[in-house]
Amino acid sequence: MRPTAKFSLSFGLVTIPVAAYNATDTAASVSFVRIHTADGGRVRNQPVCSLEGTEVSPDEIGRGYRTDDDTIVPLTDDDLDALPLPTARTLTILAFVAGGDIDPLQIGKGYYLGADGPAAAKPYALLRDAMERHRRVGLGKIALHGRETLAMIRPVEDVLVMQVLLWPHQIRPMTGVLPEREVKVAADEVRAAETLMDSFGGLSEEDVHDHYREALEEIVAAKLAHREPEFEAGEEPPAGRVMDLMAALQDSVRAAKRARGEIDEAAETDGSGDGRATGRTATRTAARKTASRKAAAAGKTAQRKPAKATAAGTGTAKAGATAGKKTTAAAKGSGAQKAAGTARKATAAKRATGRGRKAG
Repeated sequence: MRPTAKFSLSFGLVTIPVAAYNATDTAASVSFVRIHTADGGRVRNQPVCSLEGTEVSPDEIGRGYRTDDDTIVPLTDDDLDALPLPTARTLTILAFVAGGDIDPLQIGKGYYLGADGPAAAKPYALLRDAMERHRRVGLGKIALHGRETLAMIRPVEDVLVMQVLLWPHQIRPMTGVLPEREVKVAADEVRAAETLMDSFGGLSEEDVHDHYREALEEIVAAKLAHREPEFEAGEEPPAGRVMDLMAALQDSVRAAKRARGEIDEAAETDGSGDGRATGRTATRTAARKTASRKAAAAGKTAQRKPAKATAAGTGTAKAGATAGKKTTAAAKGSGAQKAAGTARKATAAKRATGRGRKAG
């Protein structure tokens, strides 16, 4: 790799000459060109002088600074080199902080920093090892590409990496982003979300594969070969609004476990595994227990009522013996009717118990 810039990294009284290399490759990303839809011709951005209306060659293009009243002031490389800023040639580390103190919104492009020359190797390794053991990142300022910027230095394996940071005023406020009304989330919903987070595994090679670029290349190849593109069938993402948040979280946990093979689909279908079948089994069990408790209560009531009926029948029989045969017969008839009613209630209770067991 060719370095994009060379400067010194200042660590107290220690100065380390370094060379910066691009850590990212934008050429590997998907890019498109603009075309004329009528004939497919390229539509190019031609550098044209706004005063003459003619195309300008690259060696005639310089830089200028536009003032508030739209006046353009030309600036040369010598003008920029004469800036009285220490950051023009040196990145001075101003503070060491914990990496978590850096707002991720500020993190920009990354560069590998290599020791520029044999004399820089030892102080380079010293700073790298000290930052690794201290678990801190360095913050400083450097002028790159004609502008001064914040920078973060951190060790990554055996290399020091510089991340360009945005200035705090370049981070837009969150006004208008948050919901207008305060949203309250229940504690059980938070626990369900945490369970879902725990069910996620680590990233696999398949997760970090650029499927979009691969599919786009297949479309291009199919158009060149005058055929239909061939894609593997994939699962359709769920669509629609979430009406039951807890149910959606629970279904998501089951889906994550099923994707990792932690749930047997056959067992889930017949109710022996984890999943909705388990929920249905639990519901039936609860219904069976409820029916059994009601049946038991009905049986106890049925047992108490015959005792009362017998006592009433005995009293009536004694009174009938004194009053005569007609009164005795009436008392017996009344006792028989009460006993029959009690038997019917006991039979109904047994049938209810049977239905509860079948429902389970």
